Amino acid sequence: MVSSMLLSFFRRHSKILMAENQYTEDSIRSLDWKEHIRMRPGMYIGKLGDGTAHDDGIYILLKEVVDNCIDEYVMGHGKNIEVSVRGKKVTVRDYGRGIPLGKVIDCVSKINTGGKYDSKAFKKSIGLNGVGTKAVNALSDYFRVQSVRDGQTKVVEFQQGEVTLEEAIQETSVRKGTRVSFIPDEAIFHNFRYVNEYVEKMMWHYAYLNTGLTMIYNGEKFHSENGLYDLLNNEIEEGTTHYPVIHLKGDDIEIAMTHMRNQYGESYHTFVNGQHTTMGGTHQAAFREAVVKTIREYYGKNYEASDIRQAINAAISIKVIEPIFESQTKTKLGSTDMGPDLPTVRTFVNDFVKSKLDNYLHKNPEVADAIQKKILLAERERKDLAGIKKLSRERAKKANLHNKKLRDCRVHYNDIKKERRLETTLFITEGDSASGSITKSRDVNTQAVFSLKGKPLNSYGLTKKIVYENEEFNLVQAALNIENGLEDLRYNNVVIATDADVDGMHIRLLLITFFLQFFPELIREGHLYILQTPLFRVRNKKETIYCYDQSEKISAMEKLKGKLEITRFKGLGEISPNEFKGFIGEDIRLEPVMIGKEQTIAEMLKFYMGKNTPDRQQFIIDNLRVEKGVE
Repeated sequence: MVSSMLLSFFRRHSKILMAENQYTEDSIRSLDWKEHIRMRPGMYIGKLGDGTAHDDGIYILLKEVVDNCIDEYVMGHGKNIEVSVRGKKVTVRDYGRGIPLGKVIDCVSKINTGGKYDSKAFKKSIGLNGVGTKAVNALSDYFRVQSVRDGQTKVVEFQQGEVTLEEAIQETSVRKGTRVSFIPDEAIFHNFRYVNEYVEKMMWHYAYLNTGLTMIYNGEKFHSENGLYDLLNNEIEEGTTHYPVIHLKGDDIEIAMTHMRNQYGESYHTFVNGQHTTMGGTHQAAFREAVVKTIREYYGKNYEASDIRQAINAAISIKVIEPIFESQTKTKLGSTDMGPDLPTVRTFVNDFVKSKLDNYLHKNPEVADAIQKKILLAERERKDLAGIKKLSRERAKKANLHNKKLRDCRVHYNDIKKERRLETTLFITEGDSASGSITKSRDVNTQAVFSLKGKPLNSYGLTKKIVYENEEFNLVQAALNIENGLEDLRYNNVVIATDADVDGMHIRLLLITFFLQFFPELIREGHLYILQTPLFRVRNKKETIYCYDQSEKISAMEKLKGKLEITRFKGLGEISPNEFKGFIGEDIRLEPVMIGKEQTIAEMLKFYMGKNTPDRQQFIIDNLRVEKGVE
């Protein structure tokens, strides 16, 4: 009966369906450069985001503009680069040669146009695809470029890639160079904001990788004379390494490395032509291999690779002719060769490490002795934990598959070629009701949910052994796949989603303590967040407004007026899945967990989680905010 009805319906409507789906010349449409970028921004800048995450699109826009200035510096033109972020407006000024005045419009609005195609002028440039600044232009509601060259200047302004103002070339006494200003389009980057700490970190990376260059960000200077040596030393806390940082430099390569006392995984900062390759690539793989090979040969012992690299903290920078990256955002190096008629990346890095590190160890026997002691310590720890690790992996596998502790997603961060890998998120929730709401409303492609059972253990001062013995910690570690560091991290965003009450705040603190204690690189690399969920729902018969604090509630009440229904959410489980969909979807609000400069990790953990109760109690009293009407 049903089948015959469907067949009859198809016959009646088949001619209409065929007419509507005809593939003719009229079906073919050519997008111009800006339309394509605006329609498919992810192809050019990765994910969009609102600025909460360090890899959100607005930082890629800033980086694309600064990279052009860096290329000028590398070629010997200009020693200062000025960056200003005022609200939503960004301005970048260099003192390089300036864009040829007759080509200003072309260089910022025509794909495959730029000076970097001339390999003589830009031999080892960061970007060679001629797309970067064009993407910034197309994705900005306001874009202004001024070039000063040979005593003359030209200014052009755009809106969403369309020219709105083109000034004639004029005489000027202003110093040569290029100034670019832009405001990202809020239609694409919803409710965005620049997080100062993320921009500062970017400025420091530019300074470390270009010794002698001065980056000036909002009036503050960022300068380094010792490159990657400064990078490691500035982030390492005093007394936390087994030996001083080893610093090795050569043509087109620089390395800094040490072994940490309170670290278990491997931590790497890797760069190619000044680009921070957060996902590593061929150069990182070559370095990891080269360190193991060199250490084994130096000591004449076939030590386990994991024991040699355990707790290593290293930075490596190489320069490659026309590098090949695995995406437009250039987070992973795919090049296997240093350039035409040059050795492979693997051979180049191996030869350098074998020669320079071996020489260093012969000249510094006290460092060599410290490294060997660290390896032997790692070997003992590995053997002591072998049995526990095996049992813990079996428990983790069983719990994930059968007890549904982890509701996984389809795409993962370590799926380097998957289009949505940067969106991958793991929500760590408390209780079944909260995890149930998120599970029902999540995007199953990119969002996973891990459900905690009760409050986690206070891990302050405990050893890594507890991670395997404690079921919750063991399962979190297994879900993230971070036992041996971040190389195979399965989710780009790790989000703590707990209630905004005392218990929820306590669980947040315990989880942050766990990550700080055993996986600080997860926080340093910008992967850990707190989910912000609304405290209030204010609505009348026509409209509903969700409010995240008391001031937003007052504003909503003033806006809606009339007879209002005001709901105070006390827990995530009270929010229906349909409502939750909005809070973890496009308009998700995340608060990044960041390590500040003021305190070391050890000092923070001691103060917040140690036994200094009177000091902490006084701190809470001094900083307590009582908001009227908020429970």
